[in-house]
Amino acid sequence: MLKYRNGLKDIPVYNTREQDWDIKVNANECNMNLPPVVEERLMGRLSCLAYNRYPTEEYDALCDQIARNHRIRKENILLGNGSSEIIEKLFYCFGGNKLRKIVYPAPSFSMYPIYAQAAQATGIPFQLNDDYSMDVEAFTETVNGQKAGLAVICNPNNPTGNGFSVSDIEYIADHIHPNCALLIDEAYMEFFGHTAAALLHDHPNLIIARTFSKAYALASARVGYMLADERIVSMIEKAFMPYHMNSLSLAAADIVYQMRHEYVPRIQMIVAERKRMSTMLDKLPGVIVYPSETNFLLIRYSKAALLTEYLASKKIGVRCFGKDSGLRDCIRISIGLREENDIWYDAVKAFVEERA
Repeated sequence: MLKYRNGLKDIPVYNTREQDWDIKVNANECNMNLPPVVEERLMGRLSCLAYNRYPTEEYDALCDQIARNHRIRKENILLGNGSSEIIEKLFYCFGGNKLRKIVYPAPSFSMYPIYAQAAQATGIPFQLNDDYSMDVEAFTETVNGQKAGLAVICNPNNPTGNGFSVSDIEYIADHIHPNCALLIDEAYMEFFGHTAAALLHDHPNLIIARTFSKAYALASARVGYMLADERIVSMIEKAFMPYHMNSLSLAAADIVYQMRHEYVPRIQMIVAERKRMSTMLDKLPGVIVYPSETNFLLIRYSKAALLTEYLASKKIGVRCFGKDSGLRDCIRISIGLREENDIWYDAVKAFVEERA
């Protein structure tokens, strides 16, 4: 019998299989591809790549550009295959045995407990309030009481959608033990407009993680980045393989970051659509819509599972959480194109009103 690593069989698989949806609003992706002007410049860049060389030049170029924008040194930046890889490596580096504690909100990103388990650390879920707000004092007390080595906050939070104020993040950063790293997962920051990045200077244990997958429509390329004190960066990068990023993804991210102003109208459109759909859904009988600062909405409906099956029969894919703790009868719906949103809303409305 093959002998695998202890605990591996108990780690759940993150299901990435998809059906052939006509409308796919289940994964918080951007439903628009690259802006034509960005795509044109990217194609020119890809034609000049030295495919026979390791991606050192492309890695440094993206780091330099991010550093200039944040007015920090490139030694404060670490790139990864999406922010998910960066987060996984942070759990690995601050884990190692069951005495190592990692505290994160619940409900939140479903991979946090999986990363903690894979890192052989003890994951400590901190329960959010019924409305998914956070008691920052209680969170801080939990982190300190558990003598955690890493505390994590997803801001805005996935899958609930709500954002936590920078002042709340600052309170936590000011009051947790300085030996505990504080990771702020800002995957949806561009839709929120508020970041804790300005706190980095005064809090050397603070880490910010970002991604190109959401606002910048680059999910297929898998590029994310971390901002942190260079002493943290130099330690965390030890967990990465040499040349762990590929030149094509790095070049794509570099062009997108150079031209990120082209995405501002898109982000504004997504935010406007989110507000429009929230208002419309809120009028449906029996549907609770939670406030969102992201590119998706979370709703609660007593017949969520049946509604999800109905939408699937219409080839509309949404994310249903079933009986998950804290998310019972909840459905997460990504914001698509306006015409897509109208179609899935009409389907939801027809189902709900027929059963009202």
